[in-house]
Amino acid sequence: MNYLRRRLSDSSFVANLPNGYMMDLQRPTPPGSSTSSPASPATERRQPPSLPGQTQTQAPAPGNFLSSFSSVVKSAQMAQSVAAAAQAKSAAAAAEGASAGTAQPPKPIVRKPKILLVIDDQHTDWAKYFRGKKLNGEYEIRVEQADFSEINLASYVTSGCMVDMQVTRGGSKVVRSFKPDFVLIRQHAYSMTPGEDFRSLVIGLQFGGVPSINSLLSIYNFCSKPWVFSHMIKLYQDLGPEKFPLNEQTFYPNHQQMVSIPSFPVVVKMGHAHAGMGKIKVETQQDFQDITSVVALAGTYATSEPYVQSKYDIRIQKIANNYKAYMRTSISGNWKANTGSAMLEQIAMTDRYRLWVDSCAEMFGGLDICAVKAVHGKDGNDYIIEVMDSSMPLIGEHVEEDKQLITELVINKMTSVLLGVSTHQPSSIKVLLTTQPRRSQGGHRSASASPSQSAQGSPQRTRSASTSPSQAFQPPLPASSGPGAHKQPPQLNKSQSLTNTFTETLRGNQTDDEAKAETIRSLRKSFASLFSD
Repeated sequence: MNYLRRRLSDSSFVANLPNGYMMDLQRPTPPGSSTSSPASPATERRQPPSLPGQTQTQAPAPGNFLSSFSSVVKSAQMAQSVAAAAQAKSAAAAAEGASAGTAQPPKPIVRKPKILLVIDDQHTDWAKYFRGKKLNGEYEIRVEQADFSEINLASYVTSGCMVDMQVTRGGSKVVRSFKPDFVLIRQHAYSMTPGEDFRSLVIGLQFGGVPSINSLLSIYNFCSKPWVFSHMIKLYQDLGPEKFPLNEQTFYPNHQQMVSIPSFPVVVKMGHAHAGMGKIKVETQQDFQDITSVVALAGTYATSEPYVQSKYDIRIQKIANNYKAYMRTSISGNWKANTGSAMLEQIAMTDRYRLWVDSCAEMFGGLDICAVKAVHGKDGNDYIIEVMDSSMPLIGEHVEEDKQLITELVINKMTSVLLGVSTHQPSSIKVLLTTQPRRSQGGHRSASASPSQSAQGSPQRTRSASTSPSQAFQPPLPASSGPGAHKQPPQLNKSQSLTNTFTETLRGNQTDDEAKAETIRSLRKSFASLFSD
């Protein structure tokens, strides 16, 4: 090979070659042809001899090859640089997207709403109070509301409880089937009125494991008032008559046992009824025998309790951690304060009242919503007669506030039971404003005052037309300084205590003395005739 290179590079040797002998070596190689295949010797003989100028053009052939090779290398490098630039650009875009994702919250996940079954009449639209509310900020609440008489159900061990609801809305019949996650019961589950025994539905909800307010255990226990009264007797025995003044009561399983002669007058209650139904005032032995025949015809149990000549009725209600106390005075003169015309007023919440409702709220594993009814007699004593559960009616001018409290209670309970998230009670702040305002003005309650003495004095009243729960005030007491701090305050009648209360409230502002004095005089005249002994 070296010999041939030397020979071909010799100019004299190339000049002596025949004409056109090596012209093919000087031509550029056409694209697609192979440069590696050697030419045959015959072809080489036929090529003309190259000129001297052509010997100089033979050198660019390797240069063209190198230039083409270098151009290919440069193209590969350029492609690599373009790919690297594209990869860097995509990485920068991904980093920018990640930084934007940290700056903006991710799109919320749409979750299946929790179904709340509210058993109540149509006078209250509970969907309005739960609209826009969420459990732990994640789950929406879908409210299904119906009466006990409008629902039916079937419960299974594995799949829980399925409810069929047939309601009439706007003249059209609506039929729906759903699986409730929680139940709020605002109706009585049982009454002796025909067609109002819904205890089987309570059993079905319990069979399906549906949580509720109040608990289904307590709802079923409240289907018999004597059964509830028997648990109140246990509280009476534990706390004593001074702290828990329970009214006496006699239970008769049937009419055959109604042979004992009680002291008259008495109130006979037949079976399980509500809203004053099934209650008869008996004043003589002949009337008692007559009512015995009625009990025999009804075929139920009965109770009798001494009739208390009352000044007013007392109701203490508890919704979660919120307490309110009301006083109801009959104006029409009916011995049932809930019959005829009556005046309802909110009164101050005392420790004595709080003890009553807190003790009853511990029955049957705990009552989230309950109320205690009592009678304040003309003898100055209080008599507890009944406890109500979550089916209690809401009264007073703060009904909307009570509904909001029930809504908060249900949301907190659903969050705790369904999601396992413990929530605080926001209504605990309202309790201090509702039950113990104006304590700094009236001074601290004397430690030596007994519950019986606080019961004999009339509770301080607030004007229901212009006073909110946060403005309900405590009875005015003298300053606890000096040796006279342990003396008992004098017993006042209702008009005097009412006057002293407003006087204590208005004492700090002396700009409108005459107007306030005129207000006090008018209040004293109006209330003295209603609440005098």
